[in-house]
Order: sequence, then structure tokens, then C-alpha cells
Amino acid sequence: MKNPTMKSVKIISFSPTGTTRRVLERIAQGLAFKRVEHLDLTCKKTRAGTVRRIDEDLALVGTPVYTGRVPIQAAEALRTIRAHGAPAVFVVVYGNRAYDDALLELKAIVEEVGLRPLAAAAFIGEHSFSTVATPLAAGRPDGKDLEKARSFGKLLRETVERIGRRREVNPLDIPGNPRFRERVSLDISPESRKDLCTLCRKCEEVCPQEAITSAGSSIETDRGKCILCCACVKSCPAGARQVTDPRMSQLVQKLTVLCRERKEPEFFFAK
Repeated sequence: MKNPTMKSVKIISFSPTGTTRRVLERIAQGLAFKRVEHLDLTCKKTRAGTVRRIDEDLALVGTPVYTGRVPIQAAEALRTIRAHGAPAVFVVVYGNRAYDDALLELKAIVEEVGLRPLAAAAFIGEHSFSTVATPLAAGRPDGKDLEKARSFGKLLRETVERIGRRREVNPLDIPGNPRFRERVSLDISPESRKDLCTLCRKCEEVCPQEAITSAGSSIETDRGKCILCCACVKSCPAGARQVTDPRMSQLVQKLTVLCRERKEPEFFFAK
């Protein structure tokens, strides 16, 4: 029996390059609820401190995958949420290698803050390290991916209308190791090539960690703050932001082999 009171969805995203948010918005299109609100946890200022209460009918939560995990900054921000059993759908977006334990970790966070998982999904987005020379899932999510996201949203609406108000829902079976894989720190960050940089400061504007500052005629990067999301690289109109560390070159070459075969989105539903 359909439940007509389910009318609103809140999109909760951590999305430095905008890829995860695009996927969530397309899922929300498929849901076709009357009201869609956004809680963007990407910017450091919006993540800090405040406890956020979720009262909407449905929470749609999404983060990218960094080295097989939910980004620490996203996890910390999500833990500022307080909910009292509101149904939730959670989504990870990864660069065509593997999402490892990230989806299972996101499920644990969602449950910890009082949301009730109804469904989950893993989508593919262009890898943060993708370049013209070494494309890694370049252009994804593409049209097929976004159509699958919309279709997932339509299926979600059926699930929400069928079981969304139930207090007891069967657990979602999500792949991953509950001990979670060890986080990897590369101690690498993009830098600005002075011969290409126009000092437009777009990189400073998009950095979710406030790790980039303009100092006179140069752009400085605080490597200790950088999370290697590469939002600055993707958004630089002059192509001046680059990762030149040789360790990154080796890693990208390895990833071009591991990420060669196209992976497709995966969906998980409660029963």
C-alpha cells in the first residue's frame, strides 16, 4: 500500500568535485518527491561544529570513496547529524577500481546517527587522478550511469512507499570487511605551475580543506591539509594545478591497469 505522506528528501553530500552530488541529484529526480533540500558538507566552514537534525521523510546520503574508505572529513561531518529513525538511502561513488569497505562504513555511520537504512548503491565517477594522458573512468558518470541513477530513484520510491514507515526493516547485506581497511596517506598534493597560473584563485575557492592560499604573485598549498581530492586540478581553467610527484605517476600507471574494465553501478534494497 502506498504511503502518500512521503513527500520530502534531503540530499546530504560530501562532493569536492561535484560528482557525488550529481549522482544524488539524479537519484532524487527518479524519486520525484515534491520537496528536495540540500545539505552540502563539502566546504570546511559548513562542516564545522553544528549539530544537524534530519526531519525529512527520506535522507539521501552520499560520499566519494578515498582509498577504499569514506573520507575522514565526510565521516566527521556526517556524525554531526541527529535523526530519530528517519529512513535513509546511502551512496558511494568510486573511480572504477573498487569501493572496498566504504559502503559498509557509510552504512555504519548512517545507523550511528539514528537513520534507518532502506537501500544503498555504489556508482562510478571519474577518478580524482584521471588526466587526459591517463584517463581513469573519464567522463563518468556518463549518460548510462545517470539514467541508472534515475531508475534507481524510481525503484527507491517503490521501496519507500512499501516499507518506509516501518519501524523494523530487515538489515541490508552490504559487502565489505567490518574491520575496515587501513587508511592510506600519500603525503602528496597538487601544486600550481607558475608559468601557467593566471592567479584566478579558482583553486582556492573550491578547496574543501582551505589548504590553498594566494600569496602575492603565487599560490601556496598546505600539504598537511590537502586530502588529494583534486577539486583544484579539475576546476583550474588554465591547467596549472598538477600533481607532479613521481610516486603519483607510478600509482596512476598502476590504476590505469586496475581500472581498465568498465564497472557498473550496484544496488542494494531492504526487504
